[in-house]
Parts: sequence; structure tokens; C-alpha cells
Amino acid sequence: MKILIIGGTGTISSAITRQLAAEDHDLWILNRGNDKGGIPTNVKHVVTDINDETEVLRLLGDEQFDAVCDFIGFTLSHVERDIRLFKGRTRQYVYISSASAYNKPVSDYIITEGTTLANPYWQYSRDKIACEERLMKEYREEGFPVTIIRPSHTYCERSVPISILGSKGSWQVLRRMLEGKPVLVQGDGTSLWTLTWNEDFARGFIGLLGNPKAIGEAFQIMSDESLTWNQIYLCIANALGVSFKPYYVASDFLATVSPKEYDLTGNLIGDKSNTVVFDCSKLKRAVPGFQATTRFDEGVRRCVAHILNHPELQAEDPEFDAWCDRVIEAQERAKEMLTA
Repeated sequence: MKILIIGGTGTISSAITRQLAAEDHDLWILNRGNDKGGIPTNVKHVVTDINDETEVLRLLGDEQFDAVCDFIGFTLSHVERDIRLFKGRTRQYVYISSASAYNKPVSDYIITEGTTLANPYWQYSRDKIACEERLMKEYREEGFPVTIIRPSHTYCERSVPISILGSKGSWQVLRRMLEGKPVLVQGDGTSLWTLTWNEDFARGFIGLLGNPKAIGEAFQIMSDESLTWNQIYLCIANALGVSFKPYYVASDFLATVSPKEYDLTGNLIGDKSNTVVFDCSKLKRAVPGFQATTRFDEGVRRCVAHILNHPELQAEDPEFDAWCDRVIEAQERAKEMLTA
């Protein structure tokens, strides 16, 4: 197939790029060229800003595609741009939405593609919903061949998946563990969550490309493994070879006292503090044989080993570290006051 990926070097799209390139598809990547090292040599690399529509049209010329996949469409203006650029020149347009768009608070912990989309806590999710609605309108009224994908928490070797982290990534949480410090965990750590290794996700995604059952449909792609946050953090601690020292704090409190850039209202109240279990039977009907095979304890060991061997991925975040200490100190003071 002839496939154009917009993005191509992120957590999800990098695994898809590698797998498609290995299968020798006619693969094109369009991005700004900031991460050339991650693109296989047999891929055609179009270096430009997707928002420069005139330049995109000049560089693509009259090329037609079997599939165009946008991994960096976050707002309504982005999908309007894509409709202008690719209407009539692709057999399938694949939009990467988000499972965070599903109804919050959850009315049923079993999530299917038919679960209502509504998230009053996170603008990111509301923007994804607006994009989905616009694309489905274009499909219904104009036949625009859209497929919508809703990932949940997909991870790769470059970052350990964490529920509470600062603006510089997950390393500071790992460092707290290595230093024997307590780690903030929302609630009591017993809510269920799903984590998906990016190479597993890629296999399900690729199975939908060129698939007639995918046009006009939405699919979620996740592992079938559900873990509590206590189990998730314990797996991370085991991979680091240290003890897990949780410090439990209510999600509402964390969201209220956190700096705006941590966006814990969206990340926790609108997403990770909710117990969700995803039913991927629709995907498995469309892609027979799909199965995520990487258990989290296995995937996170790869993550930890990779990060410990790559100092450039160890972004220090002393501000976040100090904020964690202040939260713990404040709750401990409150305990002392109320039990005195």
C-alpha cells in the first residue's frame, strides 16, 4: 500500500513507521524533520510544516494514497485542514483520537466504541470529540473515508508511563524511587488502568489500513491486561530494583493544588483516576488474530533499561520533586492537626 503518515516519530507512530517500512510498503512520512534518525532509510521523508498547505500541495504534487494517517491532529482546525488537503486523494483517512474522550465520570467501567463521548474535565479530550464529530459529518455527507482510532495509554522505551508527573516527563518519579522517596499515587491506587506497548498497538493499527470494515468506523486499540495503579508502580519499582513506597492522595486534592502545567484535572479527574476496562472485540472482528502480547512488567523492564542507558532521557525536574514533597508535608501536617 501507499501510505502517508503525518508525524511518524512519536510514541505510537514510530512503531507503526518501523513495522510498515519492514513490510516494504510505499511509505511516506510528512513532518518538520526534527527527528530524522528515527525514520527508516526506505521511507520517503517529506520535510515541511503540515500547516503550510501551499507547500504541502507543492511537495506532494498529484500523489494519491491508499491511506493518510494523522497523528498530530488535535483541534478542529487541524482536521478541516486535512479535509482540504486530502479529500479526493486518499482511499482512507485515519484520525488518531483518544480514549480520554469517553464519558467522564464513567457510567460503566467496561468501555466500548459505543460508549458516550463527553469529558467536561479536559479540553484536550473535548477537542478530540469535536474533531471526530466533524470527520464523521464529512463521511456521512460527502463520503470522506474516515477511520477513527482511540488509543488509551500507549508507551514505548523512551518514557515510563506514570499517572502523576511534571512537565518534563517521568524520569523524576523514577529518580524519587531510586532515592527511596515516597511516590504520589492518586486515590488508594486500586483503580484499574490499561497500558499498551506501542509495537502491539501498531499491529492492530496496521490491520485496519486498507480494511473495508474500517471505513466510517471508530476502533479502540489496547491490551487486554488491566492493572491497578499499585500494580503498575510496583512493576516499575521491581524493574528499578527498589521498594515501592506509595503515598496516597485524593485526586481532587492533587488537581486543586497542582501547577496548571501539570494539568492534573484533565489527566486524573478526566482520565487516569477512573477505572476503565476496554472491550476490543470490535477490533478483533475487523483484524482477526490481533492480540497484544507484551505484559506490562515485561514492557516496563525494557523502558527502564533503555532510559537508564540513555542519559538524554533523564530530564531532571526539581520543581516537580519539591512539589511532591510539599504535598506530602501538607497532608502529614493535616493528619497531625486532626489527630492531636
